[in-house]
Amino acid sequence: MKRIINFYFFALAVSGNGISGGDRIFIEFARRWSKKYHLKVFTSFEGARLCKKQDLKGGYFKILSLGNKVFESIFLLNYLYKIFAGIKLGFTLKLENTPENFVYSASEFWMDSLPALIIKLRYPRVIWVAAWYQTAPNPFKGYAEGNREKKYKFSALLYWLSQLPVKPLIANFASYVLVNNDNEKKQFHNLDIKKRVIIVLGAVDLEKIGKWQKDHGNFSKTYDAVFQGRFHPQKGVVELIDVWRKVVDKKSNAKLAMIGDGPLMEKVKSQIAKYNLQKNIELFGYVFDGDKKYRIFAQSKIVVHPAFYDSGGMASAEAMAFGLPCVGFNLKSYISYYPKGMIKVKIGNLRAFANVVLDLLADYKYRSRIGIEAFEMIKKNWSWDKRASGILDKLLSKDIHVG
Repeated sequence: MKRIINFYFFALAVSGNGISGGDRIFIEFARRWSKKYHLKVFTSFEGARLCKKQDLKGGYFKILSLGNKVFESIFLLNYLYKIFAGIKLGFTLKLENTPENFVYSASEFWMDSLPALIIKLRYPRVIWVAAWYQTAPNPFKGYAEGNREKKYKFSALLYWLSQLPVKPLIANFASYVLVNNDNEKKQFHNLDIKKRVIIVLGAVDLEKIGKWQKDHGNFSKTYDAVFQGRFHPQKGVVELIDVWRKVVDKKSNAKLAMIGDGPLMEKVKSQIAKYNLQKNIELFGYVFDGDKKYRIFAQSKIVVHPAFYDSGGMASAEAMAFGLPCVGFNLKSYISYYPKGMIKVKIGNLRAFANVVLDLLADYKYRSRIGIEAFEMIKKNWSWDKRASGILDKLLSKDIHVG
């Protein structure tokens, strides 16, 4: 007899106009799991808007928006209201106390994890699947695994404090924890011993990209490099401007496309103006999946991903699916994420980063060889269909009487 499975996604932490890695994961899981099982997503107004932009729909799918539009433009009020809405949801949502009901907290932020915790306490047999896709950095070290002039320690402290009370709750009450890499498994030692920690590597919509490439063919190269990601302290976007200045010193017409937005946008603009790079760097803001973004990738020669702190990262993988070689720093998580297709340089060495970029741009055969490695790696291991079905199989094949 077929099990009647229900999934309840808590994704209230979605904010702004962009899409984070955690947002991407819950959207792609929901897209595919809802084709077989009943699934509801409880999210914010921003989350509902994001789901619509990502064309999220499925056979048994429903989005319930819990945000307050009045607070949307006031970050602190919006943040606090989401926590309140999440807690209220945890106490009011009525479920059957059965292991056929799965609650999935899409992030470790309070507005997602607290309603899942409350549901778990109210209905102990319900399965709580908690996402923990990145551990906050040590606030004394900031957003850096190695050398970095500005480490954004205050921002790191706020992130660390937000996770501090949540981590033991997940460790003691969650049925499963989803993490991004082997190193993150160490954060939940007792659950790992019980084989309740599942690694979720990134993925790319290969079918959608392949169809677009078939329909549009090849493009001439307009951009020497492309960056995609949040303009956030961990992503190295300000340092990227310094790198590009070094590139332009040797190749005066070198052009960089930057896709994304975030709290460091004004600082990025300031650095561009400071170095007079307005003709060398084009800022696109957030660009969602589809023709515009794919066209930028197709018109680029390489992808740069100068993150100083990262648990994995999917942003560069999407460009690598277009056969673009990647340049990044030698972060721990990239050992498993990008064994091929990414040339890794010593963390914080901006000159070495720029030199690798210049080497790739100067040598077509070298660039093509690394690009082919990138494409083959993504094609083999980075399918969303494969990733989503693999995680679902692991969740459903486990002992359903998880405590």
